[in-house]
Amino acid sequence: MAEIKDPENTVIIELKDGKVVIELLPDVAPHHCERMKELARSGQYDNVCFHRVIDGFMAQSGDVANGNMESGFDLRRAGTGGSDLPDLPAEFSKLPHDRGTLGAARSANPNSANSQFFINFKDNHFLNGQYTVYGRVISGMEFVDNIKRGEPPAEPDRMISVKVAADA
Repeated sequence: MAEIKDPENTVIIELKDGKVVIELLPDVAPHHCERMKELARSGQYDNVCFHRVIDGFMAQSGDVANGNMESGFDLRRAGTGGSDLPDLPAEFSKLPHDRGTLGAARSANPNSANSQFFINFKDNHFLNGQYTVYGRVISGMEFVDNIKRGEPPAEPDRMISVKVAADA
């Protein structure tokens, strides 16, 4: 696991194969980073599935309203949103959507990001300036690469737990 320089702005996602360490970028996207930490600290990201995983593109997760794979889970609803959290305004920057960056998933409205996010499998520069980048994988990208593919995957992988490193 990588050395953690700022535990308050580092998130650890436990996947089936190992831990993914993500450095958040609060100087670039403070509202998105705060939302991720809030949801991690409240346990809302735990057991949430990766509902959209496109080979050579990205893995999307974070639907806290419909993606929890525990009781009453309906895979057909995963990714449809509906969280009662307020949407976040876009926090676009000059940071590119490189392999391992964390981007805010949203609808066609640039100011509609909520709880969902994606991790880029490769450089996806066509997304630059259109989706908020607010973190980057600093270790464990090999575990992200192993997430089951599909829209949605037949048997989706999940985030077993998501913690802020300062709390772990």
